[in-house]
Amino acid sequence: MKTFIETFDNGPCGWIGWDGAIGVTPVEIHDSVAVSRGPWWVDANHIEPPDGGYLHILFALHTRHGPDFSKATLDAGGPNPYVKGGFPTNLTNAKMTVRLKGDVKLRGAELLLHLQGNVPTAERPMNVVNQELAGQPLKITPDWSEQTLHLVPDQRQWRDLGSRHDRRDKYGKAPIADLLRDVNLNMIFVLAPLDVVPLKPIQGDPHILYAGGEYEVDRSRLPEGCVMFDEIRIEFA
Repeated sequence: MKTFIETFDNGPCGWIGWDGAIGVTPVEIHDSVAVSRGPWWVDANHIEPPDGGYLHILFALHTRHGPDFSKATLDAGGPNPYVKGGFPTNLTNAKMTVRLKGDVKLRGAELLLHLQGNVPTAERPMNVVNQELAGQPLKITPDWSEQTLHLVPDQRQWRDLGSRHDRRDKYGKAPIADLLRDVNLNMIFVLAPLDVVPLKPIQGDPHILYAGGEYEVDRSRLPEGCVMFDEIRIEFA
């Protein structure tokens, strides 16, 4: 199989950020380096108390131009070499090597690969699955380092996020082996899990409400800083 290599020499090359308040956001590119800076939006779509599920989206790439691919995505990320090159959505046993550095106060979070794809069932034709490679966190160091992730179909390595109470018409669960066979939506780098706490006392369960939307979060508990990617390389099994 081919090897996919992204060096950001030609801009963001399809990579985007995401802010739930405004949607797609551009990725900063400086001297062929992709940069993501805080403060980041709190993604609360996958909350299942008491296990959490809050995350920050740093970098995301569509693996194909599906129904959720919008003009805004193209405007922000530009042409997508992964899709144009016909690279596989089957990531089973792929090796992903990232050259990165950064300066982040993690506050309990980790930098993780997050995969998203629709894994339909007879009962649920729309079953968007989100899993994080929690067993292989990336280390954010002040100097450049290369780190390799092994995308093995071993559920013990992955965290299956599921859905918050009012998004279950879209988000669901499935075994990681099924998702890896067809990652037909996105590959994403996230900071998770997050310690999301209301800045001021509120009435009711904060996990039922939308963090950062229906109440202000205490950002002193959340990661801050910046993360830089110089190269991403995927070797397909």
